[in-house]
Amino acid sequence: MNSKIATFFVSTLFAAALSNGLCAAPAAKTVVIKGFDTMKYDVNKIEASPGQKITVELKNGGTLPKEAMGHNWVLLKAGSDARAYAAGAVKAKGENFQPSALAGEVLAAIPVLGPGESGHITFTAPTAPGSYPYLCSFPAHFQSGMKGVLIVK
Repeated sequence: MNSKIATFFVSTLFAAALSNGLCAAPAAKTVVIKGFDTMKYDVNKIEASPGQKITVELKNGGTLPKEAMGHNWVLLKAGSDARAYAAGAVKAKGENFQPSALAGEVLAAIPVLGPGESGHITFTAPTAPGSYPYLCSFPAHFQSGMKGVLIVK
């Protein structure tokens, strides 16, 4: 096969794959998560495709004051120790409960929100398939079950 025919053949296959959605990037995804005074998220699992654009919106649906019951959302790298991150966060009130010493573990985050407040973050899902933990790093919230996982597959 000469090179012009081969180039035409490959170009035609690529165009067909694009028109059938075979090479298209995954559609963007928005996930709304609510945190409550019960120290739980209402969403504890998010599924995504590698490289998918994701917007997470966190809403604090509680009524207690921010100083007593603020909520945030912190997404960590796969294999990160969420328990260790939460333990370090307890000592990081001045850093919005996101310890700078552990910043290298964080992929995305929404700062602490008070009752009725909401915040959002848009990020690109990691390209490596795996499980990426997320948590509320406000003191005692992770230990009470305010956590989840982003599953990239």
